[in-house]
Amino acid sequence: MRRFATVLAGMCLLLAVPTVPGALAVPSAETWGAELAVDGGDDVDVVADDGAVRLRDTAPRSTTTGPAPAEGTLLLAPRRLGAVADRVSAAPTTDTPGGSQVLVAVRSIRDDGSWSEWIPTGAQGPAQLPVPTLQVQIRVTLIAGPDGASPALRRLWLTADSTLAPRRMSAPVATPPFTARVFATRIGLVGNTTANGHRIVDDDRFVALPSRRGLAPDGTGDYTVRICAGGRCAWAPVWDVGPWNVRDDYWGTDRESFGDLPRGVPQAQAAHDDGYDGGRDGFGRRVANPAGIDLADGTFRRDLRLTDNGYVDVAYLWTGTGPAGTAPGGDPVTVRSAPSPDAADVGVVAARSRVPVECTVAPGAVPTTPTTTPAPSAPATQAVARPATTTPTTTSTSRPTSTPPSASVVPVASRWLRLGTDQYVPAAALEVPDVPAC
Repeated sequence: MRRFATVLAGMCLLLAVPTVPGALAVPSAETWGAELAVDGGDDVDVVADDGAVRLRDTAPRSTTTGPAPAEGTLLLAPRRLGAVADRVSAAPTTDTPGGSQVLVAVRSIRDDGSWSEWIPTGAQGPAQLPVPTLQVQIRVTLIAGPDGASPALRRLWLTADSTLAPRRMSAPVATPPFTARVFATRIGLVGNTTANGHRIVDDDRFVALPSRRGLAPDGTGDYTVRICAGGRCAWAPVWDVGPWNVRDDYWGTDRESFGDLPRGVPQAQAAHDDGYDGGRDGFGRRVANPAGIDLADGTFRRDLRLTDNGYVDVAYLWTGTGPAGTAPGGDPVTVRSAPSPDAADVGVVAARSRVPVECTVAPGAVPTTPTTTPAPSAPATQAVARPATTTPTTTSTSRPTSTPPSASVVPVASRWLRLGTDQYVPAAALEVPDVPAC
């Protein structure tokens, strides 16, 4: 399945990464025609019909801010390129009746083995990748028009090349994720389908963000957030788009829309609090709350133990780099305040989440104080007129510079992983590569 290929590419780390310190990216170009085959798996609400890919169901879907046009996704298999590239362009042949849309985006394997964010390409020009790479993946999103008309994708040609000036490919370096304080609302909508095709169940664990740039395929944690409130934290994958907007990647440095707003301030928050855009969202609707993130019921009520909508601290983990582990499918993982099963419960890692890991520690060891501090946490109901954007923290990805000489080897089954200050999970709970001792 293409999903398996995607997860494997994200987990194999340096085995999947072509970067070598000191290597040069030689200018080259490679063009190919995409195989527009719909075979289930990662494809969402699309069919191959009459020589084109179309939406299978054009009925509007429910969201926390009202009905939204139907959309579907064609996720192509990851492609290993013949030469290093740092740019991808797309030339689709489409039919877009009644205001329907066909959106093409690309992502690439980064130096630490994780996927970059999805970057739009097509009529707006080539997608400039964050680092030179040998592996890319293409996603095509089909969106119905206001009257339910489905677009059609008939052909798709893609070209990967490198910029004229050769780039020196660097060794992986751990960097902290961007963190912001935003207003969170509860999703609910049990039984409905998210933008990535996930069917919402009782006490589900995932989040929605108002941009497709950070939307993970169903069942993966390629894009995971850490939400903290009231002394607890939850790690959950991004499986839906919303609230309010769909092109508001407010956590990014190169914002797709609303570029005049500060980084970390959602457009809905600016509209609600300051009358930005006349108090309306990107669709012209009156903004009723300043939400910048939606939380599924399990994340909201069980993991964070929230009782009402309010402000939370969110780390957009894919904006950082460094060692990370993935929670397998099944039960969520309880986060402890110390490396012991008897320590206090301080949070939850949802299944499939991709979690930055600082280091390993033996059970019962006295935790050492890291050189960095965690993102601040405050009760979700705290009233804030305009929360200030926080600066990135290094809690989740800081890497010790050396291993203490006295450190002893501890069996994997009994080791613990430190995720941040006073945050530990059993090493066996995550699929994780080797990380240094604390």
